[in-house]
Amino acid sequence: MSGLCYRVGAMKRSVQQIAEAVDARLHGDGRVEVAGVASIGSASQHDLVFVEEEKYLLRALQCGAGAVIAGEFAAGKLASGSSSAGTGDKPLLISRHPKLAFARAARFLREGERAGIEAGVRASAVVHASVRIGAGVVVEERAVIAEDAEIGEGTRIGAGCVIGRGVKIGRECEIYPHVTFYPGTTLGDRVIVHAGAVLGSDGFGYVRDSKSGGHEKFPQVGKLVIEDDVEVGANTTVDRGALDETRIGRGTKIDNLVHIGHNCRLGQNVVIAAQTGLSGSIVIENDVMLGGQVGIGERARIEEGVMLGGQGGVLPNKVLRGKGVAFWGTPAQPVRQYLRQLAALARLAAKEKK
Repeated sequence: MSGLCYRVGAMKRSVQQIAEAVDARLHGDGRVEVAGVASIGSASQHDLVFVEEEKYLLRALQCGAGAVIAGEFAAGKLASGSSSAGTGDKPLLISRHPKLAFARAARFLREGERAGIEAGVRASAVVHASVRIGAGVVVEERAVIAEDAEIGEGTRIGAGCVIGRGVKIGRECEIYPHVTFYPGTTLGDRVIVHAGAVLGSDGFGYVRDSKSGGHEKFPQVGKLVIEDDVEVGANTTVDRGALDETRIGRGTKIDNLVHIGHNCRLGQNVVIAAQTGLSGSIVIENDVMLGGQVGIGERARIEEGVMLGGQGGVLPNKVLRGKGVAFWGTPAQPVRQYLRQLAALARLAAKEKK
């Protein structure tokens, strides 16, 4: 039963149902059923594919898929009849944003799959009697849920998860296997947490004793709050606040192998790529994008809409500002300025060779 959790599209849906769910215009037989999503090259008759560029439309229509999502350019092709040859009258769903419609279709198919999973606590799970579990919750094999925790309706807890005392998890969350929640962690609704993530662990905070040279642990007794519609990647760690809270804003997406230190505050719709590391007490405002392997020093502030390229570095206490401005390098600076400096260095090196 639990194996179904990790497949997309285990239940069939009609193309008509999908068109209505993603607000696309349907051309063709709406009774055709699909069960999953795939690339054009690997699709079977029960898969849905998408195409964003007109030059790939004919290839998509001639592939093995059961139906195709395409952009508005497909409407003109249909009107002229130029795309009909060899397509087998494949149903076509037309959307202004085909990639977004495809993503929503995949989620719609996933919801159908979830409906086929039997709710309940598996026999090998260990759940304290005080835990409050909502309707339709699935707790998979060998999960452990401590006292006073709350699990919202429709949420799925993967095999081997450990949920600490008093943890609150909202509705329709997807928690993959072996995720650990420390006490004092709160998740909103529709949060996805991938395998191996650790949420609410102690921050890296110590006070040095000048006499002994040793490091005394500073209290790490705050909370971690993750708002609605956040996704946390595999093996990512997010520390609790030291005395107050760490907060991840609504709609933020965090990739694999990211570390977020204690007392950080991330705004809404932030995107963070893999292997990024955030020190403590950093503020990341709304709509910021951080590339892979970015490093940010403690108490820095990244203001709304900034884009920081891969391996960019921000020194402690610094501020990056400029909505829509791309930064790069270490220390991070606007990319045009960074490239001018590289060009100047190249010219200097060339002169030295002469």
